Amino acid sequence: MIGILIALLSGALMSIQGVFNTEVTEHTSVWVSASWVQFSALVTCLVIWALADRQNLFSVVQVQPRYMLLGGVIGAFITFTVIQSMGSLGPARAVMLIVIAQLIVAYVIELLGLFGVEKAPFEWRKVIGMAVAIVGVILFKWE
Repeated sequence: MIGILIALLSGALMSIQGVFNTEVTEHTSVWVSASWVQFSALVTCLVIWALADRQNLFSVVQVQPRYMLLGGVIGAFITFTVIQSMGSLGPARAVMLIVIAQLIVAYVIELLGLFGVEKAPFEWRKVIGMAVAIVGVILFKWE
């Protein structure tokens, strides 16, 4: 149950953050906004680390395979693409498409067992669920 609540909180925070970032971009630029997001996230993480964790920061160099360390790079492009999509589509439409893309890519990762994830069997009900979500976006966008 706690996992469901955390996931719901995560989705809510992503939507709010996207709106905030889009507004900041209107007064600056997309890369200034994205830089601020990443910088403020770094400061927040370092403060929480100093107060709560204190594990060796340099243990990250032991991570294998090395490409797993690209999460921050990907995060910068996530920030950019969320800002751009919310600015052009509006928050609701952008988030619906983002979530559908997340579902499809996550399912492909599970099906193929990519990036060390345990391989999952193909299930039609998951494909049908994604199709229903896509139809939902079409209905939502339909004017």
